[in-house]
Amino acid sequence: MHVAVPKEIKNNENRVALTPAGAKELVKKGHAVFVQQAAGEGSGFSDETYQAAGAKILPTIESIYEIGEMILKVKEPIEQEYKLVREDQLLFTYFHFASNEPLTQAMVKSKAVCMAYETVEKPDKSLPLLVPMSEVAGRMAVQKGANYLEKPLGGRGILLGGVPGTLPAKVLILGGGIVGTQAAWMAAGLGADVIIMDVSLPRMRYLSDVMPKNVKTMMSNEYNIRNLIPSTDLIIGAVLIPGAKAPHLITRDMLQYMLPGTVLVDVAVDQGGCIETCQPTTHEKPTYTIDGVLHYCVANMPGAVPYTSTLALANATLPYVLELADNGWEHSCIRFPELKSGLNIIKGDVVYQAVAETFDLPYVPVSYYTNHH
Repeated sequence: MHVAVPKEIKNNENRVALTPAGAKELVKKGHAVFVQQAAGEGSGFSDETYQAAGAKILPTIESIYEIGEMILKVKEPIEQEYKLVREDQLLFTYFHFASNEPLTQAMVKSKAVCMAYETVEKPDKSLPLLVPMSEVAGRMAVQKGANYLEKPLGGRGILLGGVPGTLPAKVLILGGGIVGTQAAWMAAGLGADVIIMDVSLPRMRYLSDVMPKNVKTMMSNEYNIRNLIPSTDLIIGAVLIPGAKAPHLITRDMLQYMLPGTVLVDVAVDQGGCIETCQPTTHEKPTYTIDGVLHYCVANMPGAVPYTSTLALANATLPYVLELADNGWEHSCIRFPELKSGLNIIKGDVVYQAVAETFDLPYVPVSYYTNHH
């Protein structure tokens, strides 16, 4: 199979979907790998390292889309790429369709096969291709939050862990999934006073068992959130509903009850986010302030640590990439049911129910394709 990797063109997106190590594995299995010039540079992988692994370097993004039977990306195609996507081409990347109608319409029109990393779901409900980036984003959320709590950057001027004789910062984490868990570990490690909220009691029992003493668990509901925000310094939104928009747990009116210089970090902002006043920002201009409350809402946080992120993502995606290259998407989806849940759009049909419902589009069950072929 012709596997092609374009250079990411989204703002400050330095990750790349395939490492030279991954290219070598594909080539060993007899596939042809094409990588756009400088695609790996932002992550620290030179064109020469790809060539040494057996990949061919192509000069333009057009040439990549033209030759690729499977396109491997990190972020969803942006407007100037829409017209390059071809019928029957397999695109394997993060799509987050539910928060992007123009992208959804463009991919329906292209008649390509769109498999989204973020909805690949195992029978135990785990999301193997979202986990590595969630781990990175959860850890970064605290790093960024601690940084922005500094006065010159617009924060309250409080040290996350405090020092002897002063109280540490109070951190509230909404959501006890991968992002929330990683954020709690980091914040606790820095010495903060942490409360992590979730709606699942079994999850909170688990967190209560594994977390250090400075992390407390609490049932997530509006009453509890409203009680806590007036004394919280850093709030991290870590709520993700696979393939759908997150509910707003922090509403516009709650900002007036927060301390001036409170920092909000919404990690799920690329899926709509769980903080009503959060709008996606970029690494170039990451923050803005509303009612004296600092918002950090970068939609691709792991893009700021591309070396770590690329390796972490590629470790998770490569086994699936090899499977898809060897056997094609129809057979692979039978062999690995989790790939079937990754299918969002097939040849003009929306086959992922949450996406179809979000935009009132006709829904075709994925089984129509996987059973008939």
